[in-house]
Amino acid sequence: MIRLTKIFTFETAHALWGYDGKCKNIHGHSYKLYVTIKGNPLEDLNHKKNGMVMDFGDLKSIIKKLIIDPLDHAILLNVNSKHKDLGEKLLLEGHKVVFTPYQPTCENMLLDFASKISSQLPEPIVLTKLKLFETETSYGEWILEDQ
Repeated sequence: MIRLTKIFTFETAHALWGYDGKCKNIHGHSYKLYVTIKGNPLEDLNHKKNGMVMDFGDLKSIIKKLIIDPLDHAILLNVNSKHKDLGEKLLLEGHKVVFTPYQPTCENMLLDFASKISSQLPEPIVLTKLKLFETETSYGEWILEDQ
């Protein structure tokens, strides 16, 4: 069994409704997402992906479609909070707003990402770990073994 990791970066803003600290205000992060998968290398001399668990380019396409394209240079707001009104105003002014059904914390983003990515990986590839850096020194992890 081999594990592969690909790293992605994206710029996203968010605000945490009801939070008692600075993050209640709209602010942005330069997120860094580590995506780790596992599988066995393909053993088929006639296959163009011979020797690979998964082509890094194929993994990049999945993550780009599910995470990067929707979230890069967007603002994440909890649709179940009073931020919904603000988000709707921003949308009308042409801003990129993503409404989440959860408080857009690093922790909840990881749970969301894990669900989305796992559902799109080809069998028998398995998502084993996500690491999401919100700042240079702060990150959260989702690990399959912990689920």
